[in-house]
Amino acid sequence: MTEAHSLTTAMLARVHKAILAADGWLPFDQFMALALYEPGLGYYANQHPKFGRMPQSGSDFVTAPELSPLFGATLAQQVAEALSATDTDEVWEFGAGSGALAYQLLSELQRLGCKLKRYNIMDLSSTLKARQQAKLAEFGSQVQWLSQWPEAMQGVVVGNEVLDAMPVKLLHRIQGVWHERGVVVAHETPDGLAWEDRPTALRPPLEPVGEHDYLTEIQAQGEAFVASLAERLLASEKGGAAFFLDYGFPESEFFHPERHMGTVMCHQAHKADANPLAAVGLKDITAHVNFTGIALAGQDAGLNVLGYTSQARFLLNLGLAERMAASALLERAQAMKLISEHEMGELFKVVGFATHAHWQAQGFAAGDRSHRL
Repeated sequence: MTEAHSLTTAMLARVHKAILAADGWLPFDQFMALALYEPGLGYYANQHPKFGRMPQSGSDFVTAPELSPLFGATLAQQVAEALSATDTDEVWEFGAGSGALAYQLLSELQRLGCKLKRYNIMDLSSTLKARQQAKLAEFGSQVQWLSQWPEAMQGVVVGNEVLDAMPVKLLHRIQGVWHERGVVVAHETPDGLAWEDRPTALRPPLEPVGEHDYLTEIQAQGEAFVASLAERLLASEKGGAAFFLDYGFPESEFFHPERHMGTVMCHQAHKADANPLAAVGLKDITAHVNFTGIALAGQDAGLNVLGYTSQARFLLNLGLAERMAASALLERAQAMKLISEHEMGELFKVVGFATHAHWQAQGFAAGDRSHRL
């Protein structure tokens, strides 16, 4: 029995147990939480590699900081400006992955002469924590890992591809009637799992136009995360700012009539598929972000929205083009994927928040799309 087969067998046994405990039907958000975060078994909690440029390394996908060190170096300009604007001296990163972004930010902030007291990492994965600690060893005690939220926090928060990994509920409109999609045991299927839709009072925030069947997500956990973050920033004397970079859309595009199959996707060995019920624990499960919902969650909790724009515009506003011009050809080619429209440049968006009175954050100086949220 291979290690992967053994892990999947144990993971499926855990899922089956959860389904039984839920009277035979497990809502998708609870299934997704198990598949990603179940200690020792879930995708982000097991020992298998995740991040890297090529599948040959055992990785499943590549993130912006893995793609180019210019990503973190450029983002550091915005972090430094926000630290100054809020008069704070701590950075908080949620979901630090391999530690590549933390390394890039710390290195550039150090080069800029930024007086940073502490770099705090919040990550649910103990295996990734070990990798991060090895990557960031040279920064010593300046980097700290936390396993739970503090009562209050001050500083600048960064989250790159964090919101997309937060469990979502699946809603399915069938012949005009809304259902919630859940997971049931089905011994006749290869992985012993199947979908089952049940009528629900839940609704998406925007009713998709048309009468056709429609599958979509609602992101209560992501919105609750932003609200909790706001509560803790506002509980501190100085507060701070937050920047989230992820793939997604504003509400009007998220619930577009043509997006009737939803946005849940899985990633394994740099290939994408739409079946989260297969290879459970061995592949990433994500959903695109409804940035309107995220912005409203922050605003309703007392934060100011600093701006919203594409990743390309955000990084160009912060001087990425100038950095690319001063780089070697290969490094320029890699960084080009960060801003190319058919790569990360347009699909990925950035939203910024602050507890303080609004200031013109450099990343949103041109091309701000807040009016489209």
